[in-house]
Amino acid sequence: MISRILHSKDFAGDAARFILDHARKAIAERGLFRLGLTGGRSPAAIHAALLAQAGDLPWKKVQLTFGDERCVPPDHEDSNYRVAKETLIDPSGIPEGNVFRMRGEIDPEEAAREYEAKLHAVATRLGESRYVHDLLLLGLGEDGHTASLFPGSPALDETARTVMPVIGPKPPPQRITMTFPLINASHHILFLVPQADKRPIAEAAIAGDARYPASRAHGQERTTWIFGPAAPVAK
Repeated sequence: MISRILHSKDFAGDAARFILDHARKAIAERGLFRLGLTGGRSPAAIHAALLAQAGDLPWKKVQLTFGDERCVPPDHEDSNYRVAKETLIDPSGIPEGNVFRMRGEIDPEEAAREYEAKLHAVATRLGESRYVHDLLLLGLGEDGHTASLFPGSPALDETARTVMPVIGPKPPPQRITMTFPLINASHHILFLVPQADKRPIAEAAIAGDARYPASRAHGQERTTWIFGPAAPVAK
């Protein structure tokens, strides 16, 4: 489980190139690229760069999951799915059947169980004991959380379930999240840290600081952290 740090002056462009390299490799080797998306609005610029750089990428061979979701309808402004739909899914033409949405509009426990079952069914068809992402994108919160795995959450120590309902400290509090057994089954994890003020937290997590849930995320082959431009030094 090797960690690597990339420093970028063109954050969205470099992140998109990284994702596309993995996409082409996975499609060439296995005929399918399984990509896990991170939430919030910051990935929109990366999605735009992906579309600009994709060339002849066969989007019909891309399968999307979501690391977490807010418990809101899919057309709500806080929905991770809505952002991805508007900025990546619709423009790219990824088939609807290739997009695995967490249903934030239904009971959170039911939605989590449903998502677990959906990913397990795919994994079973592929001869896997657990769904394996080729590349899972993760973000980093000011408190060191990733996906919706917050400090102090009981979900941090989950070893059996792969998707759970959780309560977060920021609105909307009810969420659904992947857990570490699923996250850490990924071939490769890419942490996206464009904000310079989060770099000390990222560095602590990379060093294994247990205060930060992100420190527990490790890809089976590699974990990569991409940092945006450093903050200017005050004179």
